[in-house]
Amino acid sequence: MLENYKVITVTHKRINLKDIGNFVVKPGPESSLKEQLEDMKTVFGFNELMYVATCNRVMYFFHSDEQLDKNFTARFFNYVNPDLSAHWKENVEEVTFTYQGHYALKHLFDVAASIDSLVIGERQILGQLREAYEQCREWGLTGDNIRLVMNQAVIAAKSVYSNTQIGDKSVSVVSLAIQKLLNANVAKDARILVVGAGQTNQLMAKFLAKHQFNKVAVFNRTIAKAEQVAGLVEGDAHSLDHLYSYQEGFDCMVVCTAVKDPIITKGLYQNLLNGDTDRKVLIDLAIPHNVEAGVLDEFPVQYIEIEGLRSLAQDNLTARENEVVNAQAILENYLEEFPILYKQRQLELAMRRVPTEIKAVKSKAINEVFAKEVGLLDEQTKELIERMMAYMEKKCIGIPMKAARETFL
Repeated sequence: MLENYKVITVTHKRINLKDIGNFVVKPGPESSLKEQLEDMKTVFGFNELMYVATCNRVMYFFHSDEQLDKNFTARFFNYVNPDLSAHWKENVEEVTFTYQGHYALKHLFDVAASIDSLVIGERQILGQLREAYEQCREWGLTGDNIRLVMNQAVIAAKSVYSNTQIGDKSVSVVSLAIQKLLNANVAKDARILVVGAGQTNQLMAKFLAKHQFNKVAVFNRTIAKAEQVAGLVEGDAHSLDHLYSYQEGFDCMVVCTAVKDPIITKGLYQNLLNGDTDRKVLIDLAIPHNVEAGVLDEFPVQYIEIEGLRSLAQDNLTARENEVVNAQAILENYLEEFPILYKQRQLELAMRRVPTEIKAVKSKAINEVFAKEVGLLDEQTKELIERMMAYMEKKCIGIPMKAARETFL
């Protein structure tokens, strides 16, 4: 049933970006994100669950017969964040979006095509969405229902990018941050630390290379990913642990990790300065922020973060409003196709047992019901009957399959 597709999401449209962190999953010291999501799926009885967290949204896309209302949303986010403040608990209905059925599918399609993004036409969101889906699929959180809609959403988004100008002269949150960096007159030989190696910092590394910054060190929990990002800018790769003993100084730092608590604390920042008192440029593209507030209070920095990029993003939206209309028309066509695809898939699943059951009927007829009569036949006649039965088996399997296909033409 399409009505079982549900979305609960918090985005840049109703809340300051720095506050979205109140609604993301924050694994405890003894649990992983995978374990937290598995528990969530069990607690709320979701059939399938996909979790998406980016710099301007957190989205829970799930398949369930649970009815969404204010009480469910409040209970849901109380589970997500037991420490949610009284203010957010009282205003949870005002800052969240909930969608069911067709509207849940439409929201997913809009997100995939970057219509709902902070920066309209930002193609990075499609990659982030696919990455989130693949992660949840590998963890066993999703199944056939979310697979179907994700496939259609990706095809629809690609059609939007191919058939509209929504992505022309592409602008992203990362490119807006780079504009700010360039406006700060940071030298090309500035020492730049990149902390994190996800999609955001992969794109950041490409921009740094494009603008010929040549002294970049990348830190990440997984060294292989650090090496991948460092390779984009001919930089050095380090494990995240090495950041705590790094003594080579820096002029600019780019931070974007999945860690939900500030990773750049006052103590770590002071160690990284190694006695340097010059003003630094900090680019924090994480939600929640990866830079502790005290760093901004106690050290001379130019701080570039998501919330401060809103005005530049608004200029982008104004320039692309006409393309949004064209994109929505394309998405609507794919949305109209989806119920048919969904019904076809349900029929396919239901008819999987048809060949097995027909084979079982054939076997029973020969070996049980008519076993005595068959036993009296000569070998040539037995062979003829076997061929006739095989022919009937094939045709009997094909008849309902053909009828099913014709039903949806």
